[in-house]
Amino acid sequence: MTNCQTYAMSMYNFDQIIERRETGAIKTDRLKEMFGRDDIIPAWVADMDFATPPFIIDALRRRLDHPVLGYTREPDDYRPAIIEWQKRLHGWEIQPEWISYIPGIVKGIGMVVNFFTRPGDEVYIMPPVYHPFRITPESNGRKVVNVPLIEDGESRYHMDYEALEKLPGGGLLILSNPHNPAGQIWSREELARLAIICKSKGIIVISDEIHADMAHWGKRHVPFAMSCPEAAEISITFGAPTKTFNIPGVVSSFAVVPDRSLRERFFGWLGANEFGDAPVFSHIAAISAYREGWEWRRRMLEYVEGNIEYVIDYCERNIPGVIARRPDASFLVWLDCRGLGLDHDALVSLFVDKAGLALNDGEMFGAQGKGFMRLNVASPRTVIETMMSRLSDAVATL
Repeated sequence: MTNCQTYAMSMYNFDQIIERRETGAIKTDRLKEMFGRDDIIPAWVADMDFATPPFIIDALRRRLDHPVLGYTREPDDYRPAIIEWQKRLHGWEIQPEWISYIPGIVKGIGMVVNFFTRPGDEVYIMPPVYHPFRITPESNGRKVVNVPLIEDGESRYHMDYEALEKLPGGGLLILSNPHNPAGQIWSREELARLAIICKSKGIIVISDEIHADMAHWGKRHVPFAMSCPEAAEISITFGAPTKTFNIPGVVSSFAVVPDRSLRERFFGWLGANEFGDAPVFSHIAAISAYREGWEWRRRMLEYVEGNIEYVIDYCERNIPGVIARRPDASFLVWLDCRGLGLDHDALVSLFVDKAGLALNDGEMFGAQGKGFMRLNVASPRTVIETMMSRLSDAVATL
């Protein structure tokens, strides 16, 4: 058996522990900078510790067999691969002209913010939510307006439609669909109600759907743009194979804009600045993921679901004061630590200093995340077991 064959077989072994330190990985190589120590287990940055699927590695390797890495055009199969994947998985029928490459979803948010708004304009977000939704507009001189989600007694969030109805109108709203950090899938009815409100107020909606392909236990993601006709008229959807297939280092994000007026304006600007032109490996990775990744995705989700179940069960049995909320999608688990009665600094210290774990603290996602921690469970089961044991021991010292 060749080294390549052995390597390919190992890619389906989600129990395999892969050393990522000193590879430039943010998750491991910025621990000292972010947490003050590097001898802790990283479970913060939202990428997987599983090997990238072998068919993607092989596709990139085949391209590297050619000695010239020159300017490249978009492959003919790029848009069909995206279209067929979206239809098969989500039932969303999109047209080729609706699609454009973008150089990353956070960068895409920055592009939409800068193209469709001016300094001082309002950008609406619904915290607790992925922190670049706040940081990117604020850093570009926009006024971020919080419309906090409402937490119910069943560990789910709801949009505050009454508050949304009171918005002055204009500007942008950034939607996390599925929701990050809670992993919640929004229903068609919830999305349609949001769309109707935003349409009536002239608000463009950016829908970040990077976790869309990772719905668990038979649940199904609903693309915002297909929730109702109004949504299609006001939406700019961002997607990517990067989370599902663990290729964030090969930027392969894309935008989908059904409305002709929005599309011509935004895509025209992307084209004028060559922002829609992808690096040589981006298209190759995306096509390989969408054409060859169905079975790998299924097996990966089964493994992640097992990790989620393990964390939920372990917290219920061994860690009083910590409730692991079951995500509908993604490999992120929203840990409700409010039962521990700790303030922000004490909670972070418990995880970092006592448990030796690096997680995202909930307040990073807004004040509504106080008392929460976000745990990445896309790691080998033995690593998850070690993390839970460490957390249990740390909590026992309180």
